[in-house]
Amino acid sequence: MSVNWPTSLAGIGGRISGIMKSTEVAASILAIDGCALDCTRKSLEEAGFTRVNHLRLTDLGFEKGDTEINPDSISQVVNKAKIFLS
Repeated sequence: MSVNWPTSLAGIGGRISGIMKSTEVAASILAIDGCALDCTRKSLEEAGFTRVNHLRLTDLGFEKGDTEINPDSISQVVNKAKIFLS
């Protein structure tokens, strides 16, 4: 599996040309949102990116601001993300 470096969502929002170009050529894009507002996915779509895989942490049972960050919770998110990126 080949993975590009993460991009800056603020750079996408600011339409920074280098960040926009590197995101445009990415093999896949994974938007990870912490709640049902889906700010990350919506920001990418507003910038014109429609090939977005979307992972919402609340769908995994996490509660924003009330979920312990530990090796098990991190592993759960990483394993789900791998599915979207494979």
